[in-house]
Amino acid sequence: MEMMEPNHENPGQIWNCAFVLTPRFNMMTLNSLMEPIRVANYLSLSKIYEHSLYSFDGAELPASNGLSVKCQQPEAVLPRNTTVFLLASWGGENYANQQLMAWLRRQHRNGIQICGVEIGAYILAEAQLLSNQKATTHWSYLQGFRERFPSIEVVEQLYTGIGPVMTCAGGTAGFDLMLTFIETYRGRALAGEIADQIMHHPLRPAETSQKVTHGRGLTTLPDGVRAAVQLIEENIEEPLRVGEIAARIGISQRQLERRFNANFSCSVSRFAQLLRLQHARVLLVSTGLGIGEISVASGFNTQSHFNKAFKECFGRKPSAYRNAWPDNEPNPQWPGTLASFI
Repeated sequence: MEMMEPNHENPGQIWNCAFVLTPRFNMMTLNSLMEPIRVANYLSLSKIYEHSLYSFDGAELPASNGLSVKCQQPEAVLPRNTTVFLLASWGGENYANQQLMAWLRRQHRNGIQICGVEIGAYILAEAQLLSNQKATTHWSYLQGFRERFPSIEVVEQLYTGIGPVMTCAGGTAGFDLMLTFIETYRGRALAGEIADQIMHHPLRPAETSQKVTHGRGLTTLPDGVRAAVQLIEENIEEPLRVGEIAARIGISQRQLERRFNANFSCSVSRFAQLLRLQHARVLLVSTGLGIGEISVASGFNTQSHFNKAFKECFGRKPSAYRNAWPDNEPNPQWPGTLASFI
């Protein structure tokens, strides 16, 4: 069946934002998507947006912060003047509700604009809606997403632009996505006034990086250190020697070590190992790869070295991190801040 294109051409039409939630969704992300359209209605002479909360998992759905929201079951086919925002967070990488996936494919065939938010990108990929698309997800799951869906072009940025199928990293990136969404279809002036109301400045472009501090605090890294960190991240599976990193960015190895100690209070090699271990933890949570495969993908020469380094760092064997949020635990648990292991 030929796909229909979303139609935003009627400027006077009320547009529907359908927020489809999965269990343990992120409430902050939902608010960042909803507030700009609420303020848009507040500022406008007449109502221009409506919203609905939908779920395939019950009438009252818990968020990750313990609060619950009331949801309804969506109709089989949504009206054309609708954008679906699919929200998933912890556990979304293993979400397997086939009813939802079939519903998403049906909406897509009927020209409904769809956005996978945070771990919602996993569900869109499983529903085969990201073919020939760029996709993003929260930075902590990007590597797991790449491993699971190697045919999809994965990008580390806030969102992937306005179009028939979109993805967004979640969190406050929702503000940037929605302000751009409103600017695209309702004009720059309205989007600017909304940004003033919610005090979100500057508006970040879609391609903006999700991470800037790497545990340094609330300031960005100096250029040389940032370039070194990028090289380390790009070569997780086959780690570069410290001397090679220094040569590539054009400074001496001694200078590089001094800068890392000044910014991270650790050596380059220690910092690189921490990133590799965090990378391994993400793969444990978000893929079905075996421990040996994850060891190789994280740049360790032997599985025994990997197991030892992982347990020394996180206090548990790698197999203990196969679930980011076990059902019997009240809260999700990230294995400590980067700074706490330095």
